[in-house]
Amino acid sequence: MKTLSQAQSKTLPQQFSFTGNSSGNVIIGNQKLTINDVARVARNGALVSLTDNADVLQNIHASCDYINNAVESGEPIYGVTSGFGGMANVAISREQASELQTNLVWFLKTGAGNKLPLADVRAAMLLRANSHMYGASGIRLELIKRMETFLNAGVTPYVYEFGSIGASGDLVPLSYITGSLIGLDPSFKVDFNGKEMDAPTALSQLNLSPLTLLPKEGLAMMNGTSVMTGIAANCVYDTQILTAIAMGVHALDIQALNGTNQSFHPFIHNSKPHPGQLWAADQMISLLANSQLVRDELDGKHDYRDHELIQDRYSLRCLPQYLGPIVDGISQIAKQIEIEINSVTDNPLIDVNNQASYHGGNFLGQYVGVGMDHLRYYIGLMAKHLDVQIALLASPEFSNGLPPSLLGNRERKVNMGLKGLQICGNSIMPLLTFYGNSIADRFPTHAEQFNQNINSQGYTSATLARRSVDIFQNYMAIALMFGVQAVDLRTYKKTGHYDARVCLSPATERLYSAVRHVVGQKPSSDRPYIWNDNEQGLDEHIARISADIAAGGLIVKAVQDIC
Repeated sequence: MKTLSQAQSKTLPQQFSFTGNSSGNVIIGNQKLTINDVARVARNGALVSLTDNADVLQNIHASCDYINNAVESGEPIYGVTSGFGGMANVAISREQASELQTNLVWFLKTGAGNKLPLADVRAAMLLRANSHMYGASGIRLELIKRMETFLNAGVTPYVYEFGSIGASGDLVPLSYITGSLIGLDPSFKVDFNGKEMDAPTALSQLNLSPLTLLPKEGLAMMNGTSVMTGIAANCVYDTQILTAIAMGVHALDIQALNGTNQSFHPFIHNSKPHPGQLWAADQMISLLANSQLVRDELDGKHDYRDHELIQDRYSLRCLPQYLGPIVDGISQIAKQIEIEINSVTDNPLIDVNNQASYHGGNFLGQYVGVGMDHLRYYIGLMAKHLDVQIALLASPEFSNGLPPSLLGNRERKVNMGLKGLQICGNSIMPLLTFYGNSIADRFPTHAEQFNQNINSQGYTSATLARRSVDIFQNYMAIALMFGVQAVDLRTYKKTGHYDARVCLSPATERLYSAVRHVVGQKPSSDRPYIWNDNEQGLDEHIARISADIAAGGLIVKAVQDIC
């Protein structure tokens, strides 16, 4: 089959990139962090180092000096010499300024529900430390270094899924991180490299002593978007990977349906040059290159086929136009989350150069809330598209001659093929589209004495996105299983044997072989992936494939060139 050089199309932006267990520390304080940096630390255990840049460190110390001077002089500063929120009219004396910060941890220790994944909490600690390195928060370097120590030692506070409305940042979730960092009380629990223990014991094992919060330090730690943003960064990273896998699945499905490559010709998409559309079409040309199962019509010629459509149905033919806005949307979300990653999000902020402090609202997680609403919506759209492809594969009247429900051994009359697998997929897809509904517009207007009368719901939106990603990984496993079975059956129809490796494009053969390896089943010329219904439990295959995707395993590596 012909291949087209990317030079024949317009220059395409890199949409996605991947990271593995990469070496080297992630340095914070002298460079902007990326979503991949967050994944390296949160997922892969990359070590964290604080910059030794003298100017950066001086600003941190200077912001602390500013707060100390304000407390000594009695200057009115929110959350330092005043109460919090709707009680900011309460004056706090110099003698009570430190106690105010410790009490903040206690009255915010109200989390509920399940524990957050450890990777999301690790991401949150990284981002909180990164935010404080700007020297605008009035927090000691010692407390920032403690986050570095926790990350590098594998100590992760337990944080809970309910508690933040994303208004004054993630107050409740960050109270658990703060209480653990300072060893406030044994009721604060941590995971210490897989072992649960109380925070004071963890500090002892790290040769650290409990800390007393100084003025503003509690507010600086808890008043920010770091938890929702950490979750969001991990979700964007996962969704980028799932989008790449989805492209591979579509390429398998197009080959299984004996589709054409003509719909992806650059001439079409240069006539409507949205970046995501151009990317999707270009990737599909590459994914289908040198396949023996597609109709090679890149020359612009059309052949009538007996009783078959002259052009493919919309889910194949309009793939770039459908996926393009999704790709562009995820790319835009990633840019916004990376800005949030590298932002200072507490209040008030200290301008050490001009010796001033400013009351503002960078803690409002609106970019995260709206972004994660959109991310869940895009996941639902991708799932619905894959669901349509599965329906084509399972229906003989639409599959260009494949067996009903992709039956393997048709001689065994009780075999039903992948009918049950399709039903499971049908149960998941509507849920993913339901999760695509927005939450950022459903905020309570009376929160915290009407002080937080607009709030982002960014934390809830991010935790819902985490749920969507986890569910989509299961759906993707089902889609991959359909794709593998279908190309085996198409290969048999073309060659008289079932080993699809000889007919698939090189790019999709890697994905096909990865799935086969993960489920522990070698390709065979004698039988397709699923032969008899009673020879395997497909639920075990779903679990293995989804776990491999979540772990960044063989299946992810097989699509790492889709970027």
